Amino acid sequence: MASKLLQFQSKAFEASKFVAKNGSAYYKQLLEQNKQYIQEPPTVEKCNELSKQLFYTRLASIPGRTESFWKELDYVRNLWKNRQELKVENAGIAALFGLECFAWFCAGEIVGRGFTFTGYYV
Repeated sequence: MASKLLQFQSKAFEASKFVAKNGSAYYKQLLEQNKQYIQEPPTVEKCNELSKQLFYTRLASIPGRTESFWKELDYVRNLWKNRQELKVENAGIAALFGLECFAWFCAGEIVGRGFTFTGYYV
């Protein structure tokens, strides 16, 4: 067990050295590649303006989202009406998708409980 801890410590030390050495260059490169998105000067007023733009852009997208939702719902209704023609392959894919959603839900619950399977820490 102690040898595993020493291995982990040495790997963590190597990783921190790598980040310390190359992190600054990566940061500068990332900023240079995305400089068209940077607002100068970064003032509180500009941040407030951008947050309002994002909010109202999202608000304006609601009608399109509801239209997409109703189209998807109509598609599912149509599938349900014609379920005799449904292929086993498509039903299997839908079942696997549902199972994946449930698995992600369970993983989120475990993470939310602090990585315990039995319950919350009280």
